[in-house]
Amino acid sequence: MHPKSIYIASTEPRGGSLTIAIGLMEMLKGKYKRVAFFRPIIPDDPQEESDIDFMLRHFKLDMDYEDCYGFKISEYTQAYGEDSEDKLYQTLISKVEKLSKLYDFILIEGSPRYQSSMIFDFDINLRIAKNLGTLYIPVLNAKDRSFEEIINETHIIAEAIDDEGCIHLATFINRCDEKLLGELQSHLQTKENEQIYLLPEVPELDTPTLCQIAQALGAEMVLGDKEQLQRLVYHKKIAAMGVENYLARIEDGDLVIVPGDRIDIITASLVSFYAKNHPNIAGIILSGGMRPSEEILNLLNDFSEVVVPILAIPYDSFQAVIALNKVQAKITPEGERKITLSKGLFDTHVNKNNLAQRFLVTTNDIMTPAMFQYKIFEQAKSRRQRIILPESSDERILRAAEILIRRDIVDIILLGDAHTIDYQSKQLGLDISKAKIVNPKDPELIERFANTLYHMRKERGLTHNGAMDSMDLVNYFATMMMHEGMADGMVSGAIHTTADTVRPALQIIKTTPDTAIVSSLFFMCLDTKVLVYADCAINLDPIAEHLAHIAISSADSAARFGIEPRVAMLSYSTGDSGVGPDVKKVREATKIVQNLRPDIPIEGPIQYDAAIDMKVAQQKLPHSKIAGKATVFIFPDLNTGNNTYKAVQRSTGALAIGPILQGLRMPINDLSRGCLVDDIVNTVAITAIQAQRNHQESNQ
Repeated sequence: MHPKSIYIASTEPRGGSLTIAIGLMEMLKGKYKRVAFFRPIIPDDPQEESDIDFMLRHFKLDMDYEDCYGFKISEYTQAYGEDSEDKLYQTLISKVEKLSKLYDFILIEGSPRYQSSMIFDFDINLRIAKNLGTLYIPVLNAKDRSFEEIINETHIIAEAIDDEGCIHLATFINRCDEKLLGELQSHLQTKENEQIYLLPEVPELDTPTLCQIAQALGAEMVLGDKEQLQRLVYHKKIAAMGVENYLARIEDGDLVIVPGDRIDIITASLVSFYAKNHPNIAGIILSGGMRPSEEILNLLNDFSEVVVPILAIPYDSFQAVIALNKVQAKITPEGERKITLSKGLFDTHVNKNNLAQRFLVTTNDIMTPAMFQYKIFEQAKSRRQRIILPESSDERILRAAEILIRRDIVDIILLGDAHTIDYQSKQLGLDISKAKIVNPKDPELIERFANTLYHMRKERGLTHNGAMDSMDLVNYFATMMMHEGMADGMVSGAIHTTADTVRPALQIIKTTPDTAIVSSLFFMCLDTKVLVYADCAINLDPIAEHLAHIAISSADSAARFGIEPRVAMLSYSTGDSGVGPDVKKVREATKIVQNLRPDIPIEGPIQYDAAIDMKVAQQKLPHSKIAGKATVFIFPDLNTGNNTYKAVQRSTGALAIGPILQGLRMPINDLSRGCLVDDIVNTVAITAIQAQRNHQESNQ
């Protein structure tokens, strides 16, 4: 897909990300009708967050303030401490997805790295950008940095972006010394990395306005008008000497701090402004809580216009200077001069056509665990299915049921006694009142289901009493509910073995007409991609024909969940390099798939490293279209598959969703008895998507 968003973030304090954001927003507004602005994390103090307000007001964005941000930094810190970052990322993904449906493009501005560097040992912006699947632009602060420091920092940032798995669109190096621009330009603008933009230091952009100073000092305007408050303040001077010495020391753009009873300094400042060859100060601050008398103020007002704004503060000059040193220059919607300077800086030093072309042609195949979970939840919600959970006595099942109900993902059916379930859920502090509860001891349903099962399997020797006994097992009862159209899918296994879950499915639901074998797969959610592993849970040592059908089912399952299937038939040998019965089996299975389904891209036999690593692939199978890019990995036997998925899961921290059963006429999925609540939620969502597909195919 073509990304519809760009994420920019300063790597250091005062890097100037807003300056870059202004240039990008103007460029985007020129190309797209509706552009949104979003900040994933904002400061806890509303007064510290001004970029959202600026963008909304200056660019007249059709957005509410609440839609422009995700969380406050304290909320992220809490989520990090509770090890629940993934839920926070899913919420961010949801908010950005909502914006993407309403707007043509989204400009995302991250928080300065230094705001979180004391809390986290990683870059929040990179982690968020990766989970949002957006293009990334770092903004480096080159002020007071040497040539070597800038070059080193550029390389470090590029490596960090690559290591995190983000898509590096361009790099902006802001506030460069004019003397270094030429040397930096020739060193950095290479063919390998031409998307580096160097912007010189513009002192005016790092200079506070009189308005910002007045707000910081809590100053009250005595004389002048509001337009004068947009003047830039380059220097500050305390006037404590005589007029002659004072006039010899002031410069253009000075802010003069003077006690309110020094009428001589005030008058001399006004006269200096009118004089042709004397400095024009930016303003006067009257300290000490003193003001000129009414007579003096009337006299000053008699000038044709008050050319120097006069402000007053209630404390002394020393305190004023301390407060002034803390004032940071900002770009505000009222500061037209700074806005114009920012836009001009961007236009002059950024090749906007090249940059636009780059993000238009850049594709994004990143899929993080949070992105995959969000995707399956949204897909499950699109057409809610009825999923039955027969193991209601397990606390994890009840907790998962509440999450699924609250998030409106599926309609939940629980098996058990209603009073018992209600009592247990209340003890756990859960609300599952919207779940449908069916009692598996209901004599009418038991009789009905037993009769149906008896007629289905009497030719195989099942007696009516045997059918009645089967209905004492909740998995048989739940599977019969599916057969009778009372549920669309089932998830079990938290307290039952795989055989207990699969056996009723094979006897009652049975396989699809085009499937020779029921198999399983795991969705392995790695840091930046999702892979399919099969079969890791069901078939001990499948023959070549069965292995081929496992590959076909897995490729189709991958496609249904938005994963482009590129199948690797794994072996200890790659290509024609090895011999032996196991290699022969994989080679035969690969040929069967190619004959039955020539539309499926497949390679086999192939070793795991050649299937996933492009460098290895170029050495072992340089002409293969699958090697190095495989997404579906078919293991030759259960021993290999089960151990490999667990090794990858435990050694990389990957999220393993499964086992997901494939090949049944209706979806029934198995849980590990050591499953977590999140595992249950994920499996139910995937079961619902399988049920959606079944309904779609049956209606065709």
